[in-house]
Amino acid sequence: MAFMVSASVLLRWLAGAPIKGDIELVQIGGGLAVLGFLAQGTLMRANIFVDSFTTWLPARVNDAIDGFWNLVWGVVALVLAERMAVGAAEALASHTTTIGLLAVPIWWAIGLGAAGFAATGLAALYWVARLARGRG
Repeated sequence: MAFMVSASVLLRWLAGAPIKGDIELVQIGGGLAVLGFLAQGTLMRANIFVDSFTTWLPARVNDAIDGFWNLVWGVVALVLAERMAVGAAEALASHTTTIGLLAVPIWWAIGLGAAGFAATGLAALYWVARLARGRG
């Protein structure tokens, strides 16, 4: 996405015309990039943790707290995945496209986003199981 934005800006500057549909493609690509790496961030426990008030607690208590919030996050991510899968099916059935120059069908992007949320939910549930066994 960064390369395409750079190329589009450069073309606009040199030739007076950007890449056709660059805004649409960046919107889709940016969203998919976020949802694509959300699972990795969850799996690597690279999310933002606010432990200012719990650092003094025993490790087992912190693991229980982390397990609870990973469970909440996992359930939320899986619900979002299911809702996005329904949205992808509806976008496919209604032939929904982006509003702009390219009119790109969006069902596939929504479906990939659903897969990203599903992977994120599974990653969070992996940590729930691991923390419950005391392997945090």
